[in-house]
Amino acid sequence: MTKTNSSIFHFAIIFILILEIRTQLSDESEFLVDRSKTGLTHVPKDLSLNTTILDISQNYISELWTSDIISLSKLKILIISHNRIQYLDMSVFRFNQELEYLDLSHNKLEKISCHPTLNLKHLDLSFNAFDALPICQELGNMSQLEFLGLSATQLQKSSMLPIAYLHISKVLLVLGDTYGEKEDPESLRDLNTQSLHIVFPTRNEFHFILDVSVSTAISLELSNIKCVLDDNGCSSFQNVLSKLQKNSRLSNLTLNNIETTWNSFFMILQLVWHTNINYFSISNVKLQGRVGFREFDYSGTSLKALSIHQVVNEVFSLPQDYIYKTLSNMNIQHLTVSAAHMVHMVCPSQISPLLYLNFSNNLLTDMVFKNCANLANLKTLSLQMNQLKELANIVHMTKEMKSLQQLDVSQNSLKYDESEGNCPWTRSLLSLNMSSNILTDSVFRCLPPRVKVLDLHNNRIRSIPKDVTSLETLQELNVASNSLAHLPGCGTFSSLSILIIDYNSVSNPSADFFQSCQKIRSLKAGNNPFQCTCELRDFIQSVGQVSSEVVEGWPDSYKCDYPESYKGTPLKDFHVSQLSCNTALLIVTIGVPGLVLVVTVTVLCIYLDLPWYLRMVCQWTQTRHRARNVPLEELQRTVQFHAFISYSGHDSAWVKNELIPNLEKEDIRICLHERNFVPGKSIVENIINCIEKSYKCIFVLSPNFVQSEWCHYELYFAHHNLFHEGSNNLILILLDPIPQYSVPSSYHKLKALMAQRTYLEWPKEKSKHRLFWANLRASINIKLMDKAKEINHTQI
Repeated sequence: MTKTNSSIFHFAIIFILILEIRTQLSDESEFLVDRSKTGLTHVPKDLSLNTTILDISQNYISELWTSDIISLSKLKILIISHNRIQYLDMSVFRFNQELEYLDLSHNKLEKISCHPTLNLKHLDLSFNAFDALPICQELGNMSQLEFLGLSATQLQKSSMLPIAYLHISKVLLVLGDTYGEKEDPESLRDLNTQSLHIVFPTRNEFHFILDVSVSTAISLELSNIKCVLDDNGCSSFQNVLSKLQKNSRLSNLTLNNIETTWNSFFMILQLVWHTNINYFSISNVKLQGRVGFREFDYSGTSLKALSIHQVVNEVFSLPQDYIYKTLSNMNIQHLTVSAAHMVHMVCPSQISPLLYLNFSNNLLTDMVFKNCANLANLKTLSLQMNQLKELANIVHMTKEMKSLQQLDVSQNSLKYDESEGNCPWTRSLLSLNMSSNILTDSVFRCLPPRVKVLDLHNNRIRSIPKDVTSLETLQELNVASNSLAHLPGCGTFSSLSILIIDYNSVSNPSADFFQSCQKIRSLKAGNNPFQCTCELRDFIQSVGQVSSEVVEGWPDSYKCDYPESYKGTPLKDFHVSQLSCNTALLIVTIGVPGLVLVVTVTVLCIYLDLPWYLRMVCQWTQTRHRARNVPLEELQRTVQFHAFISYSGHDSAWVKNELIPNLEKEDIRICLHERNFVPGKSIVENIINCIEKSYKCIFVLSPNFVQSEWCHYELYFAHHNLFHEGSNNLILILLDPIPQYSVPSSYHKLKALMAQRTYLEWPKEKSKHRLFWANLRASINIKLMDKAKEINHTQI
């Protein structure tokens, strides 16, 4: 324990110095070097010239030379403790003029040689093998010295003279195992320090007569005290303590590592009780023997606070009532008894002046302080880490404590059953810590009416009831490490300014949180399984609108957990468009253009006959495509006419007045039976000859067409030529609609062609005629050879 306390103090000094140095240096890697626990046998040679802090502790270094550190002119802190150095000449540091902190503790030093130029603030030579105190004349020149650690087996008053005029903040004195053989009781009289820590040798019994009442000391700490054989009260140690009456300035006394009897323990308490000491702390106590019934004298004390930590009792049977009564009736303001395996504590027998009571880390049950009205002045009570189970019992315990403001019952096994009725908390309670219990949602129905700070982290809370109405004064709420699925609003907590809800199950926090919590100044909600979906978009935007100081841990601890593609992505980097998240907007965006398109198409179909135009354009495209796939030279060698026209005589007026003029004005050669049939040949032979010499065969379909026998022949031969040649030379023009029932059964080829092939429909509207003629001309547009033209003229 002694080494631990000393180390804590040393580290605190190091930390303060490091902070001071870091404010002056920008690159930490250039000045802080840690080579501790690396098996070194000498100071490393590869150190940067800018090294300011060097830690080479816990190695095997046995010697230290000037050449080892001469280049480290900027060195301020050197830690070389826990090594094997036996001798040191302080002149090795003469070139390190900025050195302020030197730790040489826990070595094997037997002798040192001082140097006049050093001006250290911290020098630790404790836990070494010095016989006499390592104090030389040069040490008296260190006017800035704040900490001095010494060790020796002999103390002489004259040894302290060189530093008698120094005002040292703290002195650590470690006495060797052979100390006491030539003891000088007054060797510390001239020591000038505010804080003195003496570590006695760990021998069997304490029998020293050293006067520890240093006149300038305000704080005194004594470690390693063993007196178990003298059951009358450990007289040697009591004599040491009795001399503290000489020091009227001493206000803090700490005893570490004590092994004694119960009787001696209470006698030590009684002895300190009548000194000028204000704060008395005892830690690491091992007690044995029986307790004698002696009345404790509470009169005439300056003591304000008593702390007892880590008590081990080796007695199976002892009068607990006497111990509890003695402790509870102490007329002081602060009492701490922790880690003492206490199973109970009684109430004071009269109104107690206690303001602070700490019984943490014991074995107290729900029966503690039942109907304890004499703790009327108590403001702070800590029952952390005990055996408390029923919250209702704790509530009734506080009912009589009219001044209680802070209660800590964390790390117990508390639960609450709503069927137990009302919760008569004391109305004075402002701060309540019930963390690390087994409380559920029902705890929110049993809370102090005026509580301002509430800690419920690490419980089993799944939700916060919305009908809670008694927490209007709550300012700080900690519900971290529970199972909350939602971020609560401030409708119930109108005064809430601090909310800690990290490590829960919050997946989609509400974007309205900051609107409902106008007074919030700190929100800690990181490390939750956030679902990065549309619902989270508004919350992320609301976080961006508040100060960065309000949302703690943002953005590092706020990351997506779902979906898998976004897992681990910081919320600030999650972006999704407003269109994809707003269903109504998405419907309007897609539906309105779609509706406009449907209406437009409907209008076009109804009033402008759009399907007809589409069919005509499609036919024109297909015709052009087929024309490109037929070799031009082959067509030009065999074809003399662009088209052979087959029609009924009843439709001749349309053919002669419409069809032929619109085709021939574009230099399209038409083959007609009345002008191109060869006299002397049969009609069938002429039909076949004309079909073979024409690029296309145009059939003008109408009800009159199906009644003409010659038209049927022409269609038959043209259809035969289609399958024989493998070409696509038929063009069907539907002049008038042909009902299916009017087509004779013998015209099965006509039925098949009209069902399988696309035909051009003659439009009645004059506005459509131009597209009709363009489509027809495109289907028969081919350049015929001049020779074919001459043959045609000859035949004509």
